[in-house]
Amino acid sequence: MDFLFENSWKAICPYNPKLDLKDIYIYDTTLRDGEQTPGVCFTKEQKLEIARKLDELGLKQIEAGFPIVSEREADIVKTIANEGLNADILALCRALKKDIDKAIECDVDGIITFIATSPLHLKYKFNNKSLDEILEMGVSAVEYAKEHGLFVAFSAEDATRTPIEDLIKVHKAAEEAGADRVHIADTTGCATPQSMEFICRTLKENLKKSHIGVHCHNDFGFAVINSIYGLIGGAKAVSTTVNGIGERAGNASLEELIMALTVLYDVDLELNLEVLPELCRMVEKYSGIKMPKNKPIVGELVFAHESGIHVDAVIENPLTYEPFLPEKIGVKRNILLGKHSGCRAVAYKLKLMGIDYDKEMLCEIVKKVKEIREEGKFITDEIFRNIVEEVLKNKKNSAQGE
Repeated sequence: MDFLFENSWKAICPYNPKLDLKDIYIYDTTLRDGEQTPGVCFTKEQKLEIARKLDELGLKQIEAGFPIVSEREADIVKTIANEGLNADILALCRALKKDIDKAIECDVDGIITFIATSPLHLKYKFNNKSLDEILEMGVSAVEYAKEHGLFVAFSAEDATRTPIEDLIKVHKAAEEAGADRVHIADTTGCATPQSMEFICRTLKENLKKSHIGVHCHNDFGFAVINSIYGLIGGAKAVSTTVNGIGERAGNASLEELIMALTVLYDVDLELNLEVLPELCRMVEKYSGIKMPKNKPIVGELVFAHESGIHVDAVIENPLTYEPFLPEKIGVKRNILLGKHSGCRAVAYKLKLMGIDYDKEMLCEIVKKVKEIREEGKFITDEIFRNIVEEVLKNKKNSAQGE
């Protein structure tokens, strides 16, 4: 590891701020919000496997499901709650007694109860109910859940389109009713980082005990950065899904948020980072939603290099073209061969394969690699070996001919 810059495993822009974020944590909703992705329906065994892997990662809370949806869903939530995981298991509930009763039957540690607060939702979702009527429902739900000894998070659905004075009123009432955490839900992903910071900062100034959580959707690709700005504004908890799956454009990506906070903002989340790739592949497989090859953090091409100039530098010091070492999350870089490859990359590949070569042979292999790639063929290890064997054969024949 002598190639590391200043003995670090990450290359950092010197202008990045260090965030003094203490006691923050991530609660993952893959098993509930992720499953609300159209076409996704996990089996009981799949949900259990994902929950175990999230627990192995070291998350403090896992939202296991929405028990009132069906008896099957309730059974799965109860099974996860009784799996003996270190993480606290939460269930989603509407602000209704019957939903909370069903969650209690599932032996969960806590609930997230939600109700919409924006004028748009009050008019069209609740048929012109007043904010006070909605507030009464929310307070009753929080009080009922607390009476049963549960951790309670109260979520204002469509919070980012709710007037700030209404948000303060609703969340102060939830706090007074006993809510442990109050959520800012960016239900349609329409908040900007600046507005998320403002909402969280303003709300924090008006709360005494309850801490703030942010739940961001990715409709404009802002879910992760909005979550970070929520933390900057004073939030303590962030909702995520693995691979960012979820309704419409999805939710804040668990792996992207974790690595952004860890690498770019120098926040120690005390998580087992090497679990991330396996977890992401698991959710990819079980959800049926294929990750792009260039998916940040865990895509198969993220630590792959082909360009000759890049490869030369990466061989000397990986941090020249990698923001952090892939070994930190338990994966390896891959030097790919193609039309942009030079002698250094091919020599590196030959060395990995234990193949001896001279300068003339190396130049010929580089030439063949470029030709074959430009014919539209990918240079797999098998094709590369065939190229090497052909060059060796031609070299041998030429020598015999002399």
